[in-house]
Amino acid sequence: MKAILALLLALYPLGGVAEAAAAAPLPFSSIVPVPVTATPAAGVTYEITAATTIYSEAPGAGDQLAQLLRRSTGYPVAIVTSPPASGISLLLSGAPAGAEAYQLDVTASSIVVRGNSAAGLFNGVQTLRQLLPYAADSQTVQPGPWLVAGGRVVDQPRYAYRGAMLDVARHFFSVDTVRAYIDQIALYKINYLHLHLSDDQGWRIVVDSWPRLATYGGSTAVGGGPGGYYTKADYQAIVAHAAARNVTIVPEIDMPGHTNAALASYAELNCNGVAPPLYTGTDVGFSSLCTAKELTYTFVDQVIGELAAITPGPYLHIGGDEAASTLPADYATFVNRAQQIVAAHGKTVVGWHDVVNATPLPSTVAQYWGTTQRNTAVANAGRKVIMSPASKAYLDMKYNRRTPLGQTWAGTIEVKDAYGWDPGAYLTGLPSGQVLGVEAPLWTETLRTANDLEYMAFPRLPAIAELGWSPYATHNWTAFRGRLGAQSPRWRVMGVDFYPSTQVTWL
Repeated sequence: MKAILALLLALYPLGGVAEAAAAAPLPFSSIVPVPVTATPAAGVTYEITAATTIYSEAPGAGDQLAQLLRRSTGYPVAIVTSPPASGISLLLSGAPAGAEAYQLDVTASSIVVRGNSAAGLFNGVQTLRQLLPYAADSQTVQPGPWLVAGGRVVDQPRYAYRGAMLDVARHFFSVDTVRAYIDQIALYKINYLHLHLSDDQGWRIVVDSWPRLATYGGSTAVGGGPGGYYTKADYQAIVAHAAARNVTIVPEIDMPGHTNAALASYAELNCNGVAPPLYTGTDVGFSSLCTAKELTYTFVDQVIGELAAITPGPYLHIGGDEAASTLPADYATFVNRAQQIVAAHGKTVVGWHDVVNATPLPSTVAQYWGTTQRNTAVANAGRKVIMSPASKAYLDMKYNRRTPLGQTWAGTIEVKDAYGWDPGAYLTGLPSGQVLGVEAPLWTETLRTANDLEYMAFPRLPAIAELGWSPYATHNWTAFRGRLGAQSPRWRVMGVDFYPSTQVTWL
């Protein structure tokens, strides 16, 4: 933080630091997640001017960067067909090994981002964004100047899976809100968004073979709100928006529990043939598909089949948690058949860690949501695990007892708590090599607006993102809170609401 203030004072010795901050470059010490290596070049800056052009060997990354700069600088920022001598180049060569790795070089005459894939270039551009003046993220033209600190960053992720989860079932969120959340998480190199599409309170995706799931089961929400659902075109628009930002959508249909919206929509899915009323409360564990009916598996096959057909990513989440009203033997039978159905539709199963109580397929990924560091069944299952311990990673937990939103059943989670754990060594007995990555779930029983989502996600989501991306050897709370504090002016420019934790000195 002192380095950032010193740079501002050096650039603007006559004062006006607060006004100038929006146009000042950020030092390499402000990047979140922290890179593997970041070597500044003292006294070197690159200035973006009206003559700056972009060459990109991955058109999407170049187009997005050009659009960002055109909007805030007012410059033409043309896309050119060969690397410019004094512009910005995004090159598919020369990066460290790994699909998402990148190298960023900033000199007085050029900016060069190198990656082995479009994903690597996208990641490099996100780091470049954090080195641009805050005003670069403005929706309107700003005066500049547009300086970027010089040096080299060489970087690659610790984990292949770095996720966020958004619960659109308890409260429904529009396509535009989901797109905005994707934009926000992508800045911190989150590469998976898990959408919780169904629960007791609402079903949020059209299924042509079972149309009342959306039209009736999606008609309400917690507290009796209006609900809503995504058409297939809506869902595909979200998938496409995410893919352009190196984010893969992981859809979840929770079952056999958390299914009241489906049971209310179709009486025949109930063992007694009687549909329960729609549910707008927040209790869990009371609903279950009728695991003894063959129709149930026809239902699962048709729902999964339609969803898989519009989901290009490799994963499909079957839920499987809190099925208290399903007998253990019936639960195992159901989960085992559901896994086979997902596999038959060409997808890899992800389930909440309860699925290890069935017989998980060798490829099945368990998502650990427990509140303790000990779960022998998960540790000994021999399966890949996504780490989402509720007492560390659940973004809907209150920051403290005075937080107006959120819950406390897994405790309260301040920023230091969200940052202060190691996904690779958290669960006792789980080999570090079985950890696929991390995910930060955001449940929405108490959240109704986009501002609510942002307030609970920021600043904790960047903390989880750093755990997923950065080498654990770089883990340092003091350094992190300084880098985190440097993010707040950009969030203000972007219009992102956030919780101003007293644990962090905000710039």
